[in-house]
Amino acid sequence: MTAYDQSNVFAKILRGELPSHTVYEDGETLAIMDIMPRADGHVLVIPKAACRNVFDAPADALNAVALTTQKLARAVKAAFSAEGVTIQQFNEAAGGQVVFHLHVHVMPRFEGVALRPHTGAMEKNEVLASNAEKIREALKKI
Repeated sequence: MTAYDQSNVFAKILRGELPSHTVYEDGETLAIMDIMPRADGHVLVIPKAACRNVFDAPADALNAVALTTQKLARAVKAAFSAEGVTIQQFNEAAGGQVVFHLHVHVMPRFEGVALRPHTGAMEKNEVLASNAEKIREALKKI
């Protein structure tokens, strides 16, 4: 198994070395806006534990990520008045993983509206900030 790389972008965000738009944080997880969103309101849920993906994640980290993912799914659905939510998680390059720190994508969805391309264009900072605030407000109500 490949070793965890402490220089990955999520490790840097967790250490405060890179900025992010945080929408939720607890003792074990962090939820941030995806800077290349596939849908408006696309968030990422990451464990604070240093794990590459599902294969090396400790059980408590997986449990915490699952619970935070559920919470964020409810929030993004409410915040964007979405009809549904897509949740995705990729493992290793062959499985579509690009950043090698366990993370779960949570995206609000609407019937007939396709997702934008994976690793597409970077969103404007002010749009990410506005979408993050919508989600934080929705979290207060759930």
